[in-house]
Amino acid sequence: MFESTVFEDHPPARFIWEIENCSGFKDKCFYTDSVIAGGYKWRVLIYPNGNNVEDRLSMYLHSDDSRTLPHGCSICAKCSLSVVNQMHHSLNVRKGLTYICLTLTRREMFIPSVLISMFYPADTQHLFEFTSRTNDCGFESFMPLSEQYDEGRGYNVNDTCIIEAVITVRRSTVDYLSLCSRKETGYVGLKNQGATHYLNSFLQTLYHIPYLKKAVYLFPTTGNDMPSGSIPLELQSLFYNLQFSGTSVATEELTKSFGLDTYESFKKHDVQEFSRVLTEKLEEKYKGSIVEGEIKQLFEGHNMKYVECVNVHYISIRKQTFSCLQLDVKGCRSVYASFDKYTEVERLEGGRRYRAGPHGLQDAEKRLMFIDFPPVLQLQLKRFEYDPIQDTMVKINNRYQFPLQLDLDRGDGKYLSPLANRSFRNLYTLHSVLVHSGGAHDGYYYAYIRPTLSDQWFKFDDERVTKEEDMTRVWSELYGGKKLHKANLGVNSTPSDYTKNSNACMLVYIRESEKARILCKVNEMDMAEHLRVACDRDLHKQIGKDVHFDLVDFDKVCCFHMQNHTSFALFQEEVAKELGVPVQYQRFWRWEKRSNQSYRPVRPLTPQEKDLPVGYIRKFSDMVKNAELHLFLEVEVGWDLQPMPLPEKTEEEIMLFFIFYDREKEELRYVGRLFVKGTGKPIDILSKLKQLAGIEQGEEIELVEEICFTPNLECVHIDEMLTFKENELQDGDIICFAKVVNVENTATLLS
Repeated sequence: MFESTVFEDHPPARFIWEIENCSGFKDKCFYTDSVIAGGYKWRVLIYPNGNNVEDRLSMYLHSDDSRTLPHGCSICAKCSLSVVNQMHHSLNVRKGLTYICLTLTRREMFIPSVLISMFYPADTQHLFEFTSRTNDCGFESFMPLSEQYDEGRGYNVNDTCIIEAVITVRRSTVDYLSLCSRKETGYVGLKNQGATHYLNSFLQTLYHIPYLKKAVYLFPTTGNDMPSGSIPLELQSLFYNLQFSGTSVATEELTKSFGLDTYESFKKHDVQEFSRVLTEKLEEKYKGSIVEGEIKQLFEGHNMKYVECVNVHYISIRKQTFSCLQLDVKGCRSVYASFDKYTEVERLEGGRRYRAGPHGLQDAEKRLMFIDFPPVLQLQLKRFEYDPIQDTMVKINNRYQFPLQLDLDRGDGKYLSPLANRSFRNLYTLHSVLVHSGGAHDGYYYAYIRPTLSDQWFKFDDERVTKEEDMTRVWSELYGGKKLHKANLGVNSTPSDYTKNSNACMLVYIRESEKARILCKVNEMDMAEHLRVACDRDLHKQIGKDVHFDLVDFDKVCCFHMQNHTSFALFQEEVAKELGVPVQYQRFWRWEKRSNQSYRPVRPLTPQEKDLPVGYIRKFSDMVKNAELHLFLEVEVGWDLQPMPLPEKTEEEIMLFFIFYDREKEELRYVGRLFVKGTGKPIDILSKLKQLAGIEQGEEIELVEEICFTPNLECVHIDEMLTFKENELQDGDIICFAKVVNVENTATLLS
């Protein structure tokens, strides 16, 4: 992948900032002025009282101009940061960052973002990866504040500190986007829409639980479901695209269906809360369907709060449900230690005595115990907490271990309540790990998942999906804690610890005895086919209002969601109920994309196609990679506007759509469609077109064919004296026409 990398170094650039009134800083952090190195802007981010560390200066190099990178390029830089000793320069405190790599990834809406990777020297074998959301890297513990503010040591003279940075920028032509995730791994990623916090990683863990995916596919959504408001529909579409798309998949429609479309709205819900809301909304929609209760039983477990008074006979038992357990990280070294703490006996005495009904306040013992665990066990690790001293949220980066196999029957079932079924084995295998990289107020999420519970893990980082070959190193990093930085990066540099801020924040385990059921195969016949049906009424409604080019916006037409094995005859009955068109008066046309990228109804369904289940019809389409099947419903109506029998369509007939442009009102409107013979001429239908548009027969009109409208509108003039075939017209073509007004002085319709 990196064989074509070419390097070109820029000269080192040295910068100095004098920071005055150091002892008077009230802000938690501040930036230095921007400087230019290698053609890009850089700043130093300084935390004068430490970034989530006590009595330490924190300092980072920040990329201030990342969006100027050309698509696919990367920028590498070597940098040293120093606090200058103003008495003896040989005592400068200097630490170095080697190879800070910034890689542009083109995000959705053509908004670029930057991947910043900090490579320590080879002997440390340590790699950090950041996106544009966390585009700074450096040192949480740069130097002790006691040394910095002691004027006798020379780092703070007359309440002024001097910061120095030496930056060497290296440009390379590494294209990180050349890796095709589907080809290399069999999976694709999710596009980063810039405000979704943990969503992409969490959705990937859900998608890779096949039993859940199957339940989502089997849910029978209805024709009345609008995409922007239907969570099951959007989840079906997202999972389908993750299964069959060749490129990364967007999530905007799903987030809109939740009403969560801003960064702040996601921050209001942690991943546990989001999981609960998603489960509840799906279960609410699933009531009365064949998949009612399936999501609930997959994730839901039960525990009991047991309170027993010490001095009187009074016991309180309350059963509770959970779908995601929150486990303490602070004060715990491992998952088992967290379960020990979760179930330990708590004394309720003094001011915390328990109100025991008629006995009043009593000393008591309280304990939480588990009645049963779910097939899929979600554990949220409490990496974030409020610090009342700093009056802010802080991240807990303590070392915290978790096993590949989790035995919750250990210690003779010490976590289980007397109500638990002890014959049921509670042995779990690790399926996925959600990771947070960064601090309490910034950072991003990615996930490690092994979809089949084999030894092969994959890293899902937004659009990028990669195989992970060295999980031993990964576990060491994801446990968190501190690591000794041994590199000699400056004359006066000394080995120092740094806190690893990329660590696990959520674990997903699958019960060993149920993994065959949960990791079931999901094939296309388990999926619901989405069929969108456009008809004349949609064209009348949209053209000139929602649509000005082409025929219809399919997001605004009736959508039917049928199981793949449903017969086409049953689908027609659903159409009859929804649209009021009897089955015998329906004729369906396929929409297909042509070589000029126009999208048109090109031919009626054949009798052979109509004999197939709906799930197979799309297989014979040019649009087989689409998540939906698009159809045009042809209906003929009589003078009473009621459906009537359809005439047979002959081989030589062409179905054309006609749009009238009213010059006076400067508006477009759909006036209908006609069947014409290929050997006929446009001049033969001018009278009919004037009748459809409601204009005088004596008026002169001109005709153009709309070829396409993206990337630019393209139309061609229609010669009225040539045949329709000679004008290269075919089924589904759009003809726009208008009155000719003062030919000499008025621009033609084509112009």
